[in-house]
Amino acid sequence: MRALLVYNPTAGPRDVQQELKRVCVVLKRRGWSVEMLMTERPGDAQAMAQEAAQSGSCDAVIAAGGDGTVNEIVNGLVGTSTALGVLPVGTGNLWAKQLGIPTHTILNPLRLRDAALGLTQSVVRVIDVGLAGDRYFLCWAGIGLDARVTQELEPRPRHTKRLGALPYAIAAIIVACDFKGVRARIRLDGRVVRGRILLVLASNIQQYGGWFDIAHVARVDDGLLDVFVFKGLGFSYAVSHVLKILSHRHLQDPRVVHRQARKIEVWTKPKVPIQVDGDPVGFTPVRIKVVPKALRVLVPPCAPADLFSCR
Repeated sequence: MRALLVYNPTAGPRDVQQELKRVCVVLKRRGWSVEMLMTERPGDAQAMAQEAAQSGSCDAVIAAGGDGTVNEIVNGLVGTSTALGVLPVGTGNLWAKQLGIPTHTILNPLRLRDAALGLTQSVVRVIDVGLAGDRYFLCWAGIGLDARVTQELEPRPRHTKRLGALPYAIAAIIVACDFKGVRARIRLDGRVVRGRILLVLASNIQQYGGWFDIAHVARVDDGLLDVFVFKGLGFSYAVSHVLKILSHRHLQDPRVVHRQARKIEVWTKPKVPIQVDGDPVGFTPVRIKVVPKALRVLVPPCAPADLFSCR
């Protein structure tokens, strides 16, 4: 396997450059050819991935960074024959957690080596991605409450990343206290949903935020996005939705609409922010669609089998 390892040194709670150099040695001992490049500014990871794919010099581009780095590389690889691999050294590591990849921490530094060994045992699968406006996403797009939280926090300085998910939890509570449901019209493959909404989530994967198993029937290769419309007026409704998600009862809630769709259009009054894979990308209105079989990914043996419809 010929691979380009793209490392974002600002991702995650600490610099892991030396650990990644050791990981490259591990991969080379397994017969891989690996080159490591470091990003310097936003957009570098996408440009590096795009150049590697267009030149035909790599079979895979490995994202060593956070969710933003993974998203950039996805946007550089969509529609090419070069596969995405992940070494999770960020804060959220959403795609890695969905695949069951061991996440590097200060207390468990050898997990990065374990994740690298998982790459060498991976198979290449072809999966769908979503497209919100002109930005591809691997995991999900959120409209409303969660995007407002993302807008408040990102980009984060490194010292806050050392606190893990705690700043997000605090920000979510603060934002939810003031966030009021907005009037919305959502078109899902032509079917219209109306009401006051707190959040619209279009998910390509099963997990949300790295904590919630929200979309049990989602498959990354079925040509569909799982869309959730969480209705409500304010904080008490948001708390109720979270509790029901945690108890796996959200799909029985009449204030939650769940549909599988290929095309989603969302209009709100007033406008609300949008996030994709944890990065803010603009405001409503927005058109979202699934792009089937658009991305090749390295899938390790630890990945859940029910994430795929094609065995």
